[in-house]
Amino acid sequence: MNVLFGLYQPEQGEIRVNGKPVKITSPNIANDLGIGMVHQHFMLVDPFTVTENIILGKEPSKAGKIDLKEASEEVRKLSEQYQLRVDPYAKIADISIGMQQRVEILKTLYRGAEILIFDEPTAVLTPQEIKELIYIMKALIKEGKSIILITHKLKEIMEVCDRVTVIRKGQGIGTVNVNETNPNELASLMVGREVLFKTEKRELLLRM
Repeated sequence: MNVLFGLYQPEQGEIRVNGKPVKITSPNIANDLGIGMVHQHFMLVDPFTVTENIILGKEPSKAGKIDLKEASEEVRKLSEQYQLRVDPYAKIADISIGMQQRVEILKTLYRGAEILIFDEPTAVLTPQEIKELIYIMKALIKEGKSIILITHKLKEIMEVCDRVTVIRKGQGIGTVNVNETNPNELASLMVGREVLFKTEKRELLLRM
């Protein structure tokens, strides 16, 4: 995914967007192609506001000055459109991890992303925040966005995804339709052998 987003350069192979071969040499080019990435470790500046983080590198200006009012209004509209409920004027240092992730999502949408990459997005979230994120991802899909979800959590794959590709030790093992598989089959593909989700527990008798 770092290759797809332009952070690393491929040694071989080809990237196609809408069927056309492309060369992505930087995140800016990825953005121009409609590709956005929500990193596992957020790329945010703590002392900046939500709006300042979102527009960083793509600031609207009037008469040579950054128009924060216009930018904040656009961020507010995007936040409402996708039901993200983020305060454009809040400082990153003052909001929760879950809200910071929503800011990262808004960054991609502000730049016009049609393909959103989520890298282990639930690793740092609470159960309630995970539930809200899944709702957001489903809403984005309904809007016509394409989502690439990187995760080890089978429940999230079964709930959100249409197709799943299993990679083990750097090699593609296989791609299956989610509605044609189950967690046991996916776990077996992931580790290379049958996986038992339940184990027999033996009673332990302690004598004093």
